[in-house]
Amino acid sequence: MFLEILLAILVGILAGTISGLTPGIHINLVGAMLLSISGALLGIFSPITLAVFIVSMSITHTFIDFIPSILLGAPDEDTILSVLPGHEMLKQGRGYEAIFLATYGSAMAIPIILFFTPITIFIAPALLNFLSPLIPYILIIASGIFIFQEKRKFTALAVFLLAGFLGIIVFNSSLTEPFLPMLSGLFGASSIIISLKTSPKIPKQIIEKPRIPMKKLIKPALACLISTPLCSSLPGIGSGQAAIIGASVTKQTNEEFIIMLGAINTIVMGLSFIVLYSISKTRTGSAAVVRNLISSISFTNLLIIIATICLVGTLCYFYTLFLAKKSILVFSKINYSVLSASVLVIISLIVFIFSGFYGFYVFIISTSAGIFGVLSGVRRIHLLGCIVLPTILIYLL
Repeated sequence: MFLEILLAILVGILAGTISGLTPGIHINLVGAMLLSISGALLGIFSPITLAVFIVSMSITHTFIDFIPSILLGAPDEDTILSVLPGHEMLKQGRGYEAIFLATYGSAMAIPIILFFTPITIFIAPALLNFLSPLIPYILIIASGIFIFQEKRKFTALAVFLLAGFLGIIVFNSSLTEPFLPMLSGLFGASSIIISLKTSPKIPKQIIEKPRIPMKKLIKPALACLISTPLCSSLPGIGSGQAAIIGASVTKQTNEEFIIMLGAINTIVMGLSFIVLYSISKTRTGSAAVVRNLISSISFTNLLIIIATICLVGTLCYFYTLFLAKKSILVFSKINYSVLSASVLVIISLIVFIFSGFYGFYVFIISTSAGIFGVLSGVRRIHLLGCIVLPTILIYLL
């Protein structure tokens, strides 16, 4: 059993690497594909072995998916907010530093997950009942803070509402994977098209380990401690909403913001498996797959899952930085415009294959909305209204 689980961890890391580095591929999409063949896999492997594979792949993905987000501007729903600060650093020759900060944040998430595990197990049911009525108002206040921080407040509100109404329409459509075309357009294709139009000069990248003063960790850690109970306990609160809530608590620099995003991304994924044990509810697609494999998670299985999260998180800290250095070396040898155009084609094909004609239409509309958001002169965080506004309405209605 030990060797089988160890093999599942290694294969999971490999699968998470592929999904993390492939533009446009979200871990939920991979989970849905695995769910469709889970019956056949259960005839070969034990349920806990497959669960360990899912956990390993998912945690690996949360580390590595910042590489294409920062270098290529091809984010998924968990890394969309890293695009702007990450790209700013890339244009300053600090792309590796941006990836390092996100990776550092993901590694920082491991002790936070361990800290919140007993709290989640024993307090999550009561916390769910207490916080659920407050969530729409918390999101409204957090979004309002960002809008009122803008000089062009009405423009920021317009961008937020435009993205929000787009999200409402898309989430109420027949698309099985609504995030794929919508977020690929809003945050991926729009960034790439603008980059192709402006033909930015990407300077030589500095590949060296940056120093992170302890004071740089205070605000990200505080934001995570505040948003973690919300994103781990409540349905509809993913890493994007948690990041908005966390970022509204403290005014952060780009570096601190990226650390927070890395941490929240991994925290949401890791705690989703703990929540599954605690209240038998799924908060991520990966947790849904595990629930399909193991109808009732035992305490022994929970310990195996926690050990997997800790081991994979530790390994992926070093592994991601290794991949980042290699990726940047390859990145520096390729014409940026050609690379961007290739990524745009890949994302378009992925959207068309998995979402069909209607999904591709949503992708085009979302790309147009994303371009408007960028050219409006306000921060791109307002485009996250595509997720926040539908979440607010779900809780209010």
